[in-house]
Amino acid sequence: MEKRVGIIGAGVVGTAVGIILSQGGWKVTGVYDKHPESTVALAGKVGAKPGATPDEVSRSVDILFITTSDSAIKEVVGVIARKGGFRQGQVVVHMSGALSSEVMREARDYGVVLLSIHPLQSFASEERAVQNLPGSVFSIEGDEAGYQVAEKIVESLGGEYFFIDGKVKPLYHAAACVVSNYLVTLVEFGIRLMEVAGIPRRSALRALMPLIEGTVNNIATIGIPAALTGPIARGDVSTVGEHLERLHEMAPELVNLYSLLGYHTADVARAKGTIDEATREGLHQLFGNELSNPTKI
Repeated sequence: MEKRVGIIGAGVVGTAVGIILSQGGWKVTGVYDKHPESTVALAGKVGAKPGATPDEVSRSVDILFITTSDSAIKEVVGVIARKGGFRQGQVVVHMSGALSSEVMREARDYGVVLLSIHPLQSFASEERAVQNLPGSVFSIEGDEAGYQVAEKIVESLGGEYFFIDGKVKPLYHAAACVVSNYLVTLVEFGIRLMEVAGIPRRSALRALMPLIEGTVNNIATIGIPAALTGPIARGDVSTVGEHLERLHEMAPELVNLYSLLGYHTADVARAKGTIDEATREGLHQLFGNELSNPTKI
């Protein structure tokens, strides 16, 4: 029997998943969002029936995606459960990175199979999400009885997957935040330094982008620590000292961030083998002295 799919939450992720699955031959039959206009919009894109309530959608499908905000997942499950919207053998999926499938445990009393399927990808818009989901890597967590369905879902979304224990989901999500969200902050840090040096913001970003892209490509092709370059990788302590001296003079509020990143970059350089232990210790001492000075915090 063809599996019927429902989607609760017509945001960027829910919309992208619905569109890609629908294009791949899945039968998306019901959708719901707390904003009626969003419900109607997604229903039109996937050829589904707009649902009046979450439990109405749940009753009509075999696989239910809850693609709301993280904070709303438990509440939505509770509403459906109280209205008798779940049934034995139904598969219920959320796509949160930080939460495990246990946030939906209230549904388990009805014989529901619970899954968390999370794409390691950033989605700035619906269009970008539809483009970026294929080729992404997904984590799968939850009831083993649903693993085969989860694998088919990820394959239909054009992705690869690995399995993860629910207990470590917050740490896994923290890793994703570091390489995605903190990368934005790191680029902002570089732009800020360029601005202090007198280079206009727009010109700074344009100038830095080839360097950023080249570094990401190096990471992808030769990995870490091999992709590390620059003065710390060379053990050029005098250049690092010049950086710090000018930072103290022109951007003292950024010394700590530079020093903290430098401290850990010294470890990467040591792993690469381009500096010896004495140089790493010297760099640690240099950066540690900056970080331990309470007047600079």
